[in-house]
Amino acid sequence: MSKVEDFLTQAEEQEIVEAIIEAEKNTSGEIRVHIEAHTRSNHFERAKEIFHLLKMDNTKQSNGVLIYVAVNDRKFVICGDKGIDNVVPENFWDTTKDAIQHKFKEGKFKEGIIDGILMAGNELKTHFPWQANDTNELSNEISKG
Repeated sequence: MSKVEDFLTQAEEQEIVEAIIEAEKNTSGEIRVHIEAHTRSNHFERAKEIFHLLKMDNTKQSNGVLIYVAVNDRKFVICGDKGIDNVVPENFWDTTKDAIQHKFKEGKFKEGIIDGILMAGNELKTHFPWQANDTNELSNEISKG
């Protein structure tokens, strides 16, 4: 088994998907999680590449958020689309990053990702509230590389 397969159990992955569904109930924002073992690239650059590969830059309001985790590298990145960057303060993701980091340091990876998802959804609802005509534009499933 690779570190990616060992990182979360199937039940933990399902809990993360449920957290995405919950977070997206209050926002038109789209949240995804991508997990891979390692990257030779800069982690932020790799997160942006995955963001594009998952077509997260094709949402109607440019309000996708990716939580990217490189397991073996012990690194994660929160990557938001330009629609978010255009309306939020520079330190917008700091509290979300801190919450994830705190749980990760304790070895509580599922909890860290769930906390990050719920905080991201809460932050997004201020700028991108859910509307009656909203559709789920992106899969809620965890992608792996």
